[in-house]
Amino acid sequence: MTKAAELRQKDVAGLEAEIKSLQKAHFGLRMQKATQQLGNTGTLRTTRRDIARAKTILAEKQAAK
Repeated sequence: MTKAAELRQKDVAGLEAEIKSLQKAHFGLRMQKATQQLGNTGTLRTTRRDIARAKTILAEKQAAK
């Protein structure tokens, strides 16, 4: 889980890269769930919330410009 304070220290390009990597990880977890290979389904929730957290901070930074 990434904390909001850690994300706020990144620049816009860093946040976009973080979002992209989180989305790839979330996709992989969804595929594991679909094939009954995912043991801890709670990781789907945490990655989804991490993506939302990063997108929110990205929007804040873009609105501040």
